[in-house]
Amino acid sequence: MKKITLITALLLAGMTVAHAQKGNKLVETPKLSEKVGDTPIKKGNWIVGGALGSTGYSFEEESFNINVTPRAGYFISDGIAIGLEIGTGFQTVKDGDNIWSYKVMPFARYYFPEGASATGRFFGQGAVGISGAEIAGESNTSFAFNINAGYSHFVSRNVALEAIVGYNYSKSNQASATAHNGLGLSLGFQIFLGK
Repeated sequence: MKKITLITALLLAGMTVAHAQKGNKLVETPKLSEKVGDTPIKKGNWIVGGALGSTGYSFEEESFNINVTPRAGYFISDGIAIGLEIGTGFQTVKDGDNIWSYKVMPFARYYFPEGASATGRFFGQGAVGISGAEIAGESNTSFAFNINAGYSHFVSRNVALEAIVGYNYSKSNQASATAHNGLGLSLGFQIFLGK
């Protein structure tokens, strides 16, 4: 009987200590957002990051693609950043050869004050540059541009998760090639560096 009483007392003491620690906030849940206002998008700050995985569907070729696009930019004024994105990708084409591609595109990004919250911002982004592809051993270079809209959700003071949707276009410099355009969706992150 003494053993049962001792075990019960130890269990009650352990549960009391565990409950007291939880009540004193020693057990913390991870944060899913951070209230940053407009601090990260001030003039003089930098953004570094990109789309870790980008997918899209082309209407002309009935093709699916996946890309990795790192980017870096500088805020030339509050809410306006310019920079460079460099990407690489792989595309599967229905009844055709697979395509490896790259792009180098300067971009401009504008964070809208309308619809802003303490934890996130909507933005628009445009880019113009060159893209290249290798298809069945042949390579070509193309003029390219894209127009995107997205949302940055801040999970910490300096890191935001992003969702971007937009229109992508490229036209080859070779006379025999056709134009490629379509809608795209990408998910990624940005790290905001600065003051």
